[in-house]
Amino acid sequence: MDLVTQVYKVTDKFPKEEKFSLADQIRRSAISVPSNIAEGAARNTKKEFVNFLHIAQGSLSELDTQIELAKRLKYIQEEIWKDLDITMERIDKMLTGLIRSQKSPND
Repeated sequence: MDLVTQVYKVTDKFPKEEKFSLADQIRRSAISVPSNIAEGAARNTKKEFVNFLHIAQGSLSELDTQIELAKRLKYIQEEIWKDLDITMERIDKMLTGLIRSQKSPND
């Protein structure tokens, strides 16, 4: 959820002409990450949960691409991009670990 909050603060400063295009898409990708984790956690099987975790990782990859584009368009400063990138890498590692633990045969 911290990533979503960060993204909203950053995209709030985008140019007005981007409010309903790139900014909106970035926000949707960011929101999709915790939403898919929550939906997967509410499912009945580990297999379904893992599927939603993979979808969350896909949304995170989309977000990474969109944030990179925003940086190249100079909508995001380098330092802010670095902070977002570190946060996204951390979340990706957590998702990978959670997927691995859910696939563990020891359960």
